Amino acid sequence: MARSLGPLFFLASLAAPQVLTSQYDNARTSSTVTETQLTPANVNPGQFGKLFSLAVDGDVYAQPLFVPRVPIPGKGTHDVIFVATEHNSVYAFDAAAQPATPLWKVNFNNPAGAVTPVPGQDVFCPFIQPEIGITPTPTIDLATGTLYVLARTKENPGLLKSTRYVHKLHALAITTGAEKYGGPAEIKANGFDGLHELPRAGLLLVNGSVILTWASSCDVKPYTGWVMAYDAQSLAQKAVLNVAPDAGESGIWQADMAPAADEQGSIYLATGNGKFTAATGGRDYGDSLLKLDASLKIVDFFTPFNERKLNAEDDDLGSGGPLLLPPQSGPHARLVLIGGKGGDLYSIDRDRMGKYHADADVDAVQRIHLRGGLYSTPAYWNGHVFALARGDYLTDFPLDRGQLGKPLKTGAHRFSNSGSTPVISSNGKRDAIVWLIESKSWNGADRPSILHAYDAADVGRELFASDNSARDGAGLTLRFVVPTVAAGRVYVGAKRRVDVYGLR
Repeated sequence: MARSLGPLFFLASLAAPQVLTSQYDNARTSSTVTETQLTPANVNPGQFGKLFSLAVDGDVYAQPLFVPRVPIPGKGTHDVIFVATEHNSVYAFDAAAQPATPLWKVNFNNPAGAVTPVPGQDVFCPFIQPEIGITPTPTIDLATGTLYVLARTKENPGLLKSTRYVHKLHALAITTGAEKYGGPAEIKANGFDGLHELPRAGLLLVNGSVILTWASSCDVKPYTGWVMAYDAQSLAQKAVLNVAPDAGESGIWQADMAPAADEQGSIYLATGNGKFTAATGGRDYGDSLLKLDASLKIVDFFTPFNERKLNAEDDDLGSGGPLLLPPQSGPHARLVLIGGKGGDLYSIDRDRMGKYHADADVDAVQRIHLRGGLYSTPAYWNGHVFALARGDYLTDFPLDRGQLGKPLKTGAHRFSNSGSTPVISSNGKRDAIVWLIESKSWNGADRPSILHAYDAADVGRELFASDNSARDGAGLTLRFVVPTVAAGRVYVGAKRRVDVYGLR
């Protein structure tokens, strides 16, 4: 077992910028309010641009995570950016590339033992190519200095044994990458299919558990939406939920964004296409927003009245992830937002989610129709909700007394691809910037990512776009990735690299 770090390190780190989980916090606001260096005044092509790139051995779908002042044995104390790749590697880099080589690196493959990432051709799906290893964003427990990561491997033990497709939960010391708690833990459950189940949504750390979820590759059957809880300090499996045990499907996609959790420890996640039978005594929850307790019991849910149409037309509700809003005045204090491919953004009361009504969404607090489908999660900052739908413009919705108003402003640039999850950086309630990565459609040709920055006070004003010059160009894009903004830099995952932007 790796040696734990002292409490003084972690107490000091709590006051500094940090990114420990997907979208910055368990509410999935995609907002960081500790950015003091980047402002709308200095993020422009003259003062801001690409500083360097970090080369890695695989594609980077997972959002990079950031911890300041990490003591690395024999190498001093560093601000560290953690990067996970589809080649089953986890890197710890100095955040300023000083040095540019990794502080440590671990890899979960064993070519000599015929243990490799899963070849993309094996799952009959072109979405993640050429190999599938680590896709979901890891999560970090700062109190114990542990990084949790879910990896996939293909194991060919020889002629006398069959090929296995294995999922394993690893707990790594953030100082060295050493395995902790007797890990890794192999994922097992009755009916769990190691080949067809694909984890997309980020990991969630809540209730002393690491929450893992699964969907599929391109709807290649058989697959089922699974949710599992593992003890954060023993890696023992605590609970398992199959959200569609009879009908199958209903994967947890969420455009790779993570399940959310509130201050009471309740867990919120959305399912994709599949049959919905829960209203008629069944156990299947297709196209639904679910609320789970710590034991993964479904305690409430919301399912759109037109769920059959959504399922038939592949307009999944779960194509986007949940966003928990801070407490609101008015009759609905605790709200969750969720949107899907059908183009509707729903505002739901977390204490009375409404379940299902066949004729209308009578219990939805609001239902706002967007110009395109939502393949992303909206972001929240300072009384505003920012959203970007497919083929749409970045839109700023004001929030007052729990109600989303008419858009205050839209961006000038139309995103022709699947949209993007916005990220907001600010210094408290001032100097806010909305960051977006423009990618491509699922069948689009390879193209560079484009990092966009907008003034959050006026999203019609674009501050920066990385396609302004060859100097600032990013690597080849991957779908659904989001930037990490921390301590004056912006980290953009791409094919086999991470591009890093900041002030010149």
